[in-house]
Amino acid sequence: MNDWYVAGPGNPCPLGNLQMLGKIQGPMVKAARPWLPMPVLTYMTNHSIDIYLTTEDLPHPENRVVVGSDGRIIVHWKPNNLVPHRQLVRRVARVVRRAGYPLIFTEKTSIDTNSHQCGTVVMGTDPARSVLDSSCRAHAVDNLWVVDSACFPSSAALNPALTIAANALRVAAVSDLTQ
Repeated sequence: MNDWYVAGPGNPCPLGNLQMLGKIQGPMVKAARPWLPMPVLTYMTNHSIDIYLTTEDLPHPENRVVVGSDGRIIVHWKPNNLVPHRQLVRRVARVVRRAGYPLIFTEKTSIDTNSHQCGTVVMGTDPARSVLDSSCRAHAVDNLWVVDSACFPSSAALNPALTIAANALRVAAVSDLTQ
Protein backbone atom coordinates (compact mmCIF):
# COMPACT_ATOMS: atom_id res chain seq x y z
CA MET A 1 0.00 0.00 0.00
CA ASN A 2 1.50 3.29 -1.09
CA ASP A 3 -1.20 5.74 0.00
CA TRP A 4 1.35 7.86 1.86
CA TYR A 5 4.34 7.17 -0.38
CA VAL A 6 4.49 10.68 -1.85
CA ALA A 7 3.92 14.07 -0.27
CA GLY A 8 0.41 15.41 -0.54
CA PRO A 9 -2.55 16.64 1.48
CA GLY A 10 -1.97 15.73 5.10
CA ASN A 11 1.69 14.76 4.72
CA PRO A 12 4.21 17.41 3.67
CA CYS A 13 6.88 14.81 2.83
CA PRO A 14 6.91 11.20 1.59
CA LEU A 15 6.23 8.77 4.44
CA GLY A 16 6.90 5.37 2.86
CA ASN A 17 5.00 2.20 2.10
CA LEU A 18 3.35 -0.77 3.75
CA GLN A 19 3.81 -4.33 2.53
CA MET A 20 2.52 -7.64 3.76
CA LEU A 21 4.94 -10.19 5.16
CA GLY A 22 4.71 -13.93 5.11
CA LYS A 23 2.78 -15.24 8.11
CA ILE A 24 4.78 -14.95 11.32
CA GLN A 25 4.51 -17.93 13.69
CA GLY A 26 5.04 -18.14 17.45
CA PRO A 27 8.47 -19.83 17.28
CA MET A 28 9.68 -17.06 14.97
CA VAL A 29 8.84 -14.41 17.57
CA LYS A 30 10.26 -16.36 20.53
CA ALA A 31 13.84 -15.15 19.97
CA ALA A 32 12.72 -11.51 20.19
CA ARG A 33 10.37 -12.13 23.14
CA PRO A 34 11.91 -15.01 25.13
CA TRP A 35 9.99 -14.06 28.27
CA LEU A 36 6.59 -14.67 26.66
CA PRO A 37 5.18 -18.20 27.03
CA MET A 38 4.89 -20.10 23.76
CA PRO A 39 1.08 -20.52 23.98
CA VAL A 40 0.73 -16.74 24.23
CA LEU A 41 3.00 -16.20 21.22
CA THR A 42 1.11 -18.82 19.23
CA TYR A 43 -2.23 -17.22 20.08
CA MET A 44 -0.98 -13.76 19.18
CA THR A 45 0.55 -14.78 15.86
CA ASN A 46 -2.49 -16.86 14.90
CA HIS A 47 -4.63 -13.74 15.33
CA SER A 48 -2.39 -11.17 13.68
CA ILE A 49 -1.64 -9.52 10.39
CA ASP A 50 2.03 -9.12 9.61
CA ILE A 51 3.13 -5.99 7.83
CA TYR A 52 6.39 -4.23 7.12
CA LEU A 53 6.66 -0.44 6.98
CA THR A 54 9.47 1.15 5.01
CA THR A 55 10.51 4.78 4.90
CA GLU A 56 13.32 5.92 2.65
CA ASP A 57 16.75 5.84 4.24
CA LEU A 58 18.20 9.08 2.89
CA PRO A 59 21.77 9.29 1.61
CA HIS A 60 24.27 10.41 4.24
CA PRO A 61 28.05 10.77 3.76
CA GLU A 62 28.85 8.85 6.95
CA ASN A 63 26.72 5.84 5.92
CA ARG A 64 29.07 3.54 4.09
CA VAL A 65 30.43 0.03 3.68
CA VAL A 66 34.15 -0.51 4.18
CA VAL A 67 36.55 -3.41 4.42
CA GLY A 68 38.26 -3.51 7.80
CA SER A 69 41.96 -4.14 8.32
CA ASP A 70 41.10 -7.77 9.12
CA GLY A 71 39.25 -8.15 5.80
CA ARG A 72 35.77 -8.14 7.38
CA ILE A 73 33.01 -6.02 5.90
CA ILE A 74 31.92 -3.18 8.17
CA VAL A 75 28.67 -1.28 7.68
CA HIS A 76 28.56 2.26 9.08
CA TRP A 77 24.95 3.36 9.29
CA LYS A 78 23.08 6.01 11.19
CA PRO A 79 19.28 5.89 10.87
CA ASN A 80 17.72 9.02 9.41
CA ASN A 81 14.37 10.28 8.13
CA LEU A 82 12.81 9.08 11.39
CA VAL A 83 10.11 11.75 11.76
CA PRO A 84 8.29 10.65 8.57
CA HIS A 85 8.68 7.01 9.63
CA ARG A 86 7.06 7.64 13.01
CA GLN A 87 4.21 9.42 11.21
CA LEU A 88 3.78 6.42 8.89
CA VAL A 89 3.66 4.06 11.90
CA ARG A 90 0.97 6.24 13.55
CA ARG A 91 -1.17 6.35 10.40
CA VAL A 92 -0.92 2.62 9.75
CA ALA A 93 -1.70 1.86 13.41
CA ARG A 94 -4.90 3.94 13.12
CA VAL A 95 -5.97 2.05 9.99
CA VAL A 96 -5.17 -1.35 11.51
CA ARG A 97 -7.11 -0.53 14.69
CA ARG A 98 -10.10 0.56 12.60
CA ALA A 99 -9.86 -2.79 10.77
CA GLY A 100 -10.41 -4.62 14.06
CA TYR A 101 -6.93 -5.20 15.47
CA PRO A 102 -6.88 -3.35 18.82
CA LEU A 103 -3.36 -4.37 19.83
CA ILE A 104 -0.38 -3.18 17.83
CA PHE A 105 3.06 -4.66 18.40
CA THR A 106 6.00 -3.20 16.56
CA GLU A 107 9.60 -4.24 16.12
CA LYS A 108 12.11 -1.72 14.84
CA THR A 109 14.75 -3.32 12.66
CA SER A 110 18.38 -2.32 12.46
CA ILE A 111 21.03 -2.55 9.77
CA ASP A 112 21.33 -6.27 10.59
CA THR A 113 18.13 -6.86 8.62
CA ASN A 114 18.94 -4.75 5.58
CA SER A 115 17.78 -6.28 2.35
CA HIS A 116 18.00 -3.54 -0.24
CA GLN A 117 21.39 -1.97 0.31
CA CYS A 118 22.00 0.86 -2.14
CA GLY A 119 24.41 3.70 -2.63
CA THR A 120 27.88 2.28 -2.14
CA VAL A 121 29.19 3.44 -5.55
CA VAL A 122 28.59 7.07 -6.57
CA MET A 123 27.60 7.90 -10.15
CA GLY A 124 28.64 11.20 -11.74
CA THR A 125 30.62 13.00 -14.41
CA ASP A 126 33.63 13.98 -12.29
CA PRO A 127 36.04 11.06 -11.69
CA ALA A 128 37.40 12.86 -8.62
CA ARG A 129 33.94 12.81 -6.98
CA SER A 130 32.39 9.65 -8.43
CA VAL A 131 33.23 6.06 -9.30
CA LEU A 132 30.90 5.53 -12.27
CA ASP A 133 29.79 7.59 -15.25
CA SER A 134 26.11 7.88 -16.28
CA SER A 135 26.40 4.58 -18.15
CA CYS A 136 27.50 2.82 -14.94
CA ARG A 137 31.01 2.38 -16.35
CA ALA A 138 33.88 2.78 -13.90
CA HIS A 139 35.99 5.89 -14.45
CA ALA A 140 39.20 4.20 -13.34
CA VAL A 141 38.88 0.60 -14.59
CA ASP A 142 38.44 -0.22 -18.25
CA ASN A 143 35.75 -2.74 -19.12
CA LEU A 144 34.02 -2.55 -15.72
CA TRP A 145 30.32 -1.70 -15.37
CA VAL A 146 28.40 -1.81 -12.09
CA VAL A 147 24.71 -2.51 -12.70
CA ASP A 148 23.39 -3.54 -9.31
CA SER A 149 21.88 -1.07 -6.81
CA ALA A 150 25.25 0.31 -5.75
CA CYS A 151 24.84 3.44 -7.90
CA PHE A 152 21.38 4.27 -6.52
CA PRO A 153 21.33 7.03 -3.87
CA SER A 154 18.65 5.01 -2.02
CA SER A 155 16.06 2.32 -2.65
CA ALA A 156 13.29 4.91 -2.27
CA ALA A 157 11.62 2.72 0.40
CA LEU A 158 10.77 0.07 -2.20
CA ASN A 159 12.29 -3.14 -3.47
CA PRO A 160 14.75 -1.94 -6.16
CA ALA A 161 14.82 -5.24 -8.10
CA LEU A 162 12.84 -3.97 -11.11
CA THR A 163 14.86 -0.75 -11.22
CA ILE A 164 18.08 -2.79 -11.12
CA ALA A 165 16.84 -4.91 -14.04
CA ALA A 166 15.73 -1.86 -16.04
CA ASN A 167 19.04 -0.11 -15.41
CA ALA A 168 21.01 -3.20 -16.43
CA LEU A 169 19.07 -3.35 -19.71
CA ARG A 170 19.64 0.40 -20.23
CA VAL A 171 23.37 0.06 -19.59
CA ALA A 172 23.63 -2.95 -21.91
CA ALA A 173 21.88 -1.03 -24.71
CA VAL A 174 23.79 2.23 -24.21
CA SER A 175 27.11 0.46 -23.88
CA ASP A 176 26.40 -1.98 -26.71
CA LEU A 177 27.06 -4.87 -24.34
CA THR A 178 24.43 -7.01 -26.03
CA GLN A 179 26.78 -7.98 -28.88
